[in-house]
Amino acid sequence: MHPTGKPLVHTTTTPGNGHHPWTRYVALGDSFTEGIGDPDPQSPGGYRGWADRVAEELSHGTEDFAYANLAIRGRLLAQILDEQAGAALELHPDLISLCAGGNDVIRPGGDPDVLADKMDSLLRILSTTGATILLFTGPDIRDTPVLGSVRGRVAIYNENLRTLGARHDAVIADMWALRELHAQQMWAPDRLHFSPLGHHTIAIMALEALNIEHGLKPLVPEPLDPKTWRQARGQDLVWARSHLAPWVLRRLRHQSSGDGIIAKRPMAAPFTTDLPETPGPPDNLTS
Repeated sequence: MHPTGKPLVHTTTTPGNGHHPWTRYVALGDSFTEGIGDPDPQSPGGYRGWADRVAEELSHGTEDFAYANLAIRGRLLAQILDEQAGAALELHPDLISLCAGGNDVIRPGGDPDVLADKMDSLLRILSTTGATILLFTGPDIRDTPVLGSVRGRVAIYNENLRTLGARHDAVIADMWALRELHAQQMWAPDRLHFSPLGHHTIAIMALEALNIEHGLKPLVPEPLDPKTWRQARGQDLVWARSHLAPWVLRRLRHQSSGDGIIAKRPMAAPFTTDLPETPGPPDNLTS
C-alpha cells in the first residue's frame, strides 16, 4: 500500500505513460516550486521547474488531467498558509505538492520548531481535501555559500517535516537524501536556486516518490573546467555583487522578490505551455 493508504501504482506501460490515480494536481510553495533557476520563455511566467516537469509526465495518458501551480517566489510559510491553502482547497485537488519554510529557515532567528507548528496547521488544512500530499524536505546545503551556515537548522526542520509527514499520511520527497544535488552544476548561478539540471533531477525523485513510471532519464552533469584559486575567488566576488548583495538589501528593506508577482498557473487546467503571461522576474532575482 501507498503511504496515503492508496494502492501502489505499478504499470507495464511505456515510460511516460504510467497509470496513476490523480487527475487534479496543485503545487504550493515558493521560488523552488515556481521553477526559479530554470528559465524557459515557453513556460508561463518564464520559468519551467520540477513541478511543471512532474505535471507533464502525469498528464501523459491521463484524461481530464488538470494542473495548477500557486507557488510564488519569496513566500514565507505563513504567507503560503494565508494565501495558497484556501485557493488550493477551492481547486479540489487529489494530489498536492508542498515545499514551504525554506525562506524562513535561512533568515536570522528562523526557528525550525516554530515553523513545524505552522506547517502542522497548513497540513491539517490541506488534509481535509483527502488528496495525496507530496511533502518536500530541504536539500543538504553543506557546500552552498551563505546557506551552508544554517545547515543545522535545515536538518532539524527536516526531521520535524518527516514527523509531520507521518502524522498527516503524506508522501515524503526527500531532497536531503538526494546526493546528486551536491554537484555544483545542479545549482543556478545565484547559488540559491536549482539549475535546469537540478530541477530535472528533482522531478525524477518526486515521480519516484509517488511510485510513478515516467519518461525522464537521469542526466549526468558535464565536468567543470578546473579553476585556479584566483579564478574561483573572482567568481565569488562577482556572485556576491550580483546576487548576494541584492538579496541582503531586500532583507534589510523588508522586500521580497515576489512582490507584485502572481501565481503562474492559478487555475487547474490541462498541462500546456500556451497560457497567459504572468509578470516576469525583477532585476537581480534571488529567493
